[in-house]
Amino acid sequence: MEQSPVFRLCEGATARRAGVLDRWLAGRLQAVIEPAAVRLELWDGTCSYAATHPPIGTLVLRDRRTLIGLLVDPDVWFGEAYTAGDLEIRGDIGVVIEALSRIALGAPTLKERIRGALAASNTLASARRHVRHHYDLGNAFYEQWLDRDLVYTCAYFPQRDMTLEEAQHAKFDLICRKLRLRPGESVVEAGCGWGTLALYMARQYGVRVKAFNVSREQLAYARARAAREGVADRVEFIDDDYRNVKGKYDAFVSVGMLEHVGARQFAAMSDVLRRTVRHSGRGLLHFIGRDARRPLNAWILRRIFPGAYAPTLAEVAERVLTPAGMSVLDVENLRLHYARTLAHWRQRFASVEDSVRAEYGAAFQRAWELYLAGSQAAFGTGWMQLFQVVFAPVDTPPPYWTRADMYAPQDHECTASTR
Repeated sequence: MEQSPVFRLCEGATARRAGVLDRWLAGRLQAVIEPAAVRLELWDGTCSYAATHPPIGTLVLRDRRTLIGLLVDPDVWFGEAYTAGDLEIRGDIGVVIEALSRIALGAPTLKERIRGALAASNTLASARRHVRHHYDLGNAFYEQWLDRDLVYTCAYFPQRDMTLEEAQHAKFDLICRKLRLRPGESVVEAGCGWGTLALYMARQYGVRVKAFNVSREQLAYARARAAREGVADRVEFIDDDYRNVKGKYDAFVSVGMLEHVGARQFAAMSDVLRRTVRHSGRGLLHFIGRDARRPLNAWILRRIFPGAYAPTLAEVAERVLTPAGMSVLDVENLRLHYARTLAHWRQRFASVEDSVRAEYGAAFQRAWELYLAGSQAAFGTGWMQLFQVVFAPVDTPPPYWTRADMYAPQDHECTASTR
């Protein structure tokens, strides 16, 4: 049987023999990952995997620096080494990352707690910088692997065999039903992405929307699409930070933005809700969250989502909603829907990885491959949650008696094609 290029490279690396210390350190690391049935191989082919069951995959290390880094600070070094090509994963990367994630589940480490305590606050300037780091990579990049509407948040799969496009529109409609949107109402959206939800709300539910965003690439796309689809008179895309929202609205919605606010800005978010949601209004927060307080993975913060923080439900209730005078009406966890969404994204990204590598470089392609695989594993294992929280002012009657019609699509008074 022909061996893979990675395996031939590892066999050919015998000029740099692993020493006694290298083999001892490798044994320590192998003991940590062996419960995941993951094998460790050094640059000269040395391996100490001793489990009786076959491994599900192999981590191949290219040098001693990577070995030490994985022992001292795996949260950073795993991603750095994989991106640089100093760590290869032999086997299905998704399977290997999920197995490693499962054995890492547990209470936050001291290092994580220290990093969380030292995290900087997202100022107006740094927040704009962080958003542009990730979302202003160019619309052409995202067009290669997202759905046709460029929706970059968790989809909703009421039927498991839905296409990604169908599931994203099912998510939009679920949000609108949870908010009980009615024609003529005013909606403010904090963090609107490429604008698809804002356009959907205006087109399908007849509401007027002000959507705030600080990504220039996304705003340019959203404004052009609104004009093209003839709804620019009902949707205004505003280049500004959520903290600068003014006015009163019937509904507040934020999808995939709260995780970018940062724990030190929860008071600012709370103030926005307090002064923008009408007495008879309601709102919905759709966000990546946690069951227990801990910072995001250090490599993700460094390379993918600087300034981000996934809050717990308790933090959102105590530090965002309660100070704003809001009462929680409904909570739903869609984490497995996000795992399925990420499976779609990974498949699409893999189909264009050659063009991504050619345009952005091998390190960029490997970083995004790892980020998507790690994210799917996080939601699949329960490391991460995806919460939808519906809220309203505490002295306002809830807009529904039961939850039944949230999950039964209704006829809209305002309808049009979805594209």
